[in-house]
Amino acid sequence: MDSYELRDPDDALAWLLQGLWLARAAPVTPELAADALGWSLEIASTGAPLPPIGFVADLGRIALESEPAETARDMIAVPGFAAGLAREYDDYVLGRFYADLAFQRAADALLRYQGRDRSRALAFLIHEIGHRTGVGGAILSPAVVKRLADSSPEEVLAEGWESIRSEGLLPGLVGHYGRIVTAIRNSGDLVGPEDVFELERGTALAEFGQRLALRQVLQAAERMLSLLPRSKPRLRSRSHQVATRMLDEDSYPVGGFASLSTRGSMESLLHSQLSYMEPDDRPDLFDIKFVRDELLYYSRDENQFLRRRRTILLAVWPKLVEARFKDSVLPCQRIVMTLAFLLGLVRKLIQWLSDEAILFEFLFFDCKDQALQPEKELVEILLAEQIANGTVTSQRVAPEALAERYRQAHGRSLCHVLAVSAGAAALPLEQVATASLVVDGPIPSLAIDSDGVPPPEAGAEESWAALLECLLRAWVGADVSRGG
Repeated sequence: MDSYELRDPDDALAWLLQGLWLARAAPVTPELAADALGWSLEIASTGAPLPPIGFVADLGRIALESEPAETARDMIAVPGFAAGLAREYDDYVLGRFYADLAFQRAADALLRYQGRDRSRALAFLIHEIGHRTGVGGAILSPAVVKRLADSSPEEVLAEGWESIRSEGLLPGLVGHYGRIVTAIRNSGDLVGPEDVFELERGTALAEFGQRLALRQVLQAAERMLSLLPRSKPRLRSRSHQVATRMLDEDSYPVGGFASLSTRGSMESLLHSQLSYMEPDDRPDLFDIKFVRDELLYYSRDENQFLRRRRTILLAVWPKLVEARFKDSVLPCQRIVMTLAFLLGLVRKLIQWLSDEAILFEFLFFDCKDQALQPEKELVEILLAEQIANGTVTSQRVAPEALAERYRQAHGRSLCHVLAVSAGAAALPLEQVATASLVVDGPIPSLAIDSDGVPPPEAGAEESWAALLECLLRAWVGADVSRGG
């Protein structure tokens, strides 16, 4: 990241004043100047590098307005700002932000915020874009920005124009715009999925510790999922779905009306049969045909769609607090990798078993001291959408309640159990096939149906993904081919 310090207040003041006139996404007006100074103050207050304020004004304008300004190309020519550089900035920087779908999704999330929270959320987005692309900025005192924010916007713009006219445009400011064009052209994603996630969930304004853990879990889960097979599971050649009377299936009638018959419900009655009804004479011809079963009904194709029910019980033991440990071979703490493992498990099963009615129950066994309360809250944030639609639940229960939960789930669905702990955990279940994930080192130990899975011959982070794939294969019961 290209950042530098402006310790002299006069240099910082000139850098801000002149930078306002370099905004290109909309004409420079007092309203735009006031908004840009407010957004810049939020960024500078966090101690983060502040990009040129004209760049901040452009991103804010693009994010909070739906259409490009018609007069954006008819800007006032700023002395010292080359026309070629201005065109490159318009095409390669502003044009890319207007066309970037992830940025537009983040912009839609910004509209959900109100008041100062919207400015803080926009400052968060601009900071993450600068960090991801390497745009950089100036590290300066927030007091300088606050002084301008408290002044009249008209006077600020007039002072900035006078500074450009009398002293010339700062060479460092022009050079920074050139580096912005290069950085945006050479960057991959402008906005990461974790940035959009935080804006949509409202955690962008949360405390730094919670945000850091959330982003680490999301990034670790994305890396794990990228190492898994992309194609959907294919059932073994001899596997078939058969209708049964067991409670582990839901059945739905499918198909349209295939023929006519003399049996059926009143909803399937042909409308033409109503012509036999007479208003006065009773019984009429309709009544006679009804008694003789001579009325005609639409006959539905009797095919049925079978939807399997599946319940996943994820039992998290209090001993997992010992996994709050950072190994040198892992990018984050063991407990973060564990949450990423569980998040990847949920996402992949939902993707692969989209034709099943699947339910995930997170059961935290720390009822007394609530040692895993931060992790429980993190799970509820990460899976807020699935919790809202009823696919995931998160509860605190006593260990003894697991047997009753399993009995209820097993009576009406196919049920899997995964015990997650930092040490050996004896589940209160007898003669039940379960899986266990023991996080007692940088590479966890996985056992499926009491059979230990051999440690993968890979790096520490890749081993987590390999164990996740083993568990998925065992539960899905399908042959998975690796897709491109």
